Amino acid sequence: MAELSPVLQQATPVLAARGQGVYLYDEDERRYLDFTAGIGVTSTGHCHPRVVEAAQRQVGTLIHGQYTTVMHRPLLQLTERLGDVLPAGLDRMFYVNSGSEAVEASVRLARHATGRQTIVAFQGGFHGRTMGAGALTTSGVKVRAGIGPMMPGVAFTPFPETYRHGWSEAEAVRFALAELDQLLLTVTSPKDTAAFIVEPVLGEGGYIPAPAEFLEGLRERADRHGILLITDEVQTGVGRTGKFWGHQHSTITPDILITAKGLASGFPISGIAASSALMSKAWPGSQGGTYGGNAVAAAAALATLDVVRDENLVDNAAEQGARLQEGLRKVAAEHPVIGEVRGRGLMVGNEFTTPEGTPDTATAARAHAAAAERGLLLLTCGPAGNVVRMIPPLIVNSQQVDDAVGLWKEAVAAAVAG
Repeated sequence: MAELSPVLQQATPVLAARGQGVYLYDEDERRYLDFTAGIGVTSTGHCHPRVVEAAQRQVGTLIHGQYTTVMHRPLLQLTERLGDVLPAGLDRMFYVNSGSEAVEASVRLARHATGRQTIVAFQGGFHGRTMGAGALTTSGVKVRAGIGPMMPGVAFTPFPETYRHGWSEAEAVRFALAELDQLLLTVTSPKDTAAFIVEPVLGEGGYIPAPAEFLEGLRERADRHGILLITDEVQTGVGRTGKFWGHQHSTITPDILITAKGLASGFPISGIAASSALMSKAWPGSQGGTYGGNAVAAAAALATLDVVRDENLVDNAAEQGARLQEGLRKVAAEHPVIGEVRGRGLMVGNEFTTPEGTPDTATAARAHAAAAERGLLLLTCGPAGNVVRMIPPLIVNSQQVDDAVGLWKEAVAAAVAG
């Protein structure tokens, strides 16, 4: 009998039978408050009626119209609809299936467009598990270990981390930008550098927001040197941070924007957006793929965007995210083992540290497990796995946030007690 790979590790003990809104139900009908959202995917909640209806209708008419062979209406409508929310000037889309594929497509485009090779990524970033995307990833060694040599043409520089270094935001930004300048003097010439790729909030790296001044510093340097700026919005996009795109907490506009995860409420679709002038510099035949822009996924994405707009879910993410952080900080005030609560919108992390300031992975793991026992599903992140993150669907309401904070309070108390 075939079984799943023994290397796969399940974050919670739940065998999910169905989902509805912010809740998952196991086969015994026990209800769980799902603050994982499939790692930020089910943006409109589990089985939103409008998304379900759109997918069911599309399944009955055309499941797969391979979009370099034939075109189909859902993809054309999705592209038009994305035009309403994409930054000005980013008016061309290329679709694939996963975040990793979209990251690799952005690298391919950047290298073609500039004729340069090096991609500068930031320490702690997560961009995917495929060989190219993995070469850009330093959120933890598990993505890179044992598979080298990695793709060449990648250089790393620090991300502005305030808590780890004990710095103010201004100090962290000055350090990170100075180190980037030094990198361009010592490791990769600007004339060899195709792009900077950055997450507006580090995801797997620990839920660390990028200060606006840092993103603006990247934009200034990119403009000065003719380097492209890529924002990886796989996790931060489609309202997750309380803005439609995570980079909109600053004044920048990226040259290439990557989107995936919450775009289709659970259906696999991703893509990159760029200007017509930039996208046209991709070499012929460099963009394609069997399942990219699948008709059912496109229909679900179109419905998702309509729900996000009609139910004001971006504003809700900002409002409920502020409420969630306020509640979590009250819990942290009672338990010094939580060194920091941080995030943007409905993307919030709780970092566990020892009295000496080192990562307290063990207590974080106990709190994570204790939350699941009490009916609250969460995930961990950070290089040491000592950050417990909360990413509920964007439809979450005040009562559900308060319920989650109450369960979390119990879980932390149990974890601290050992």
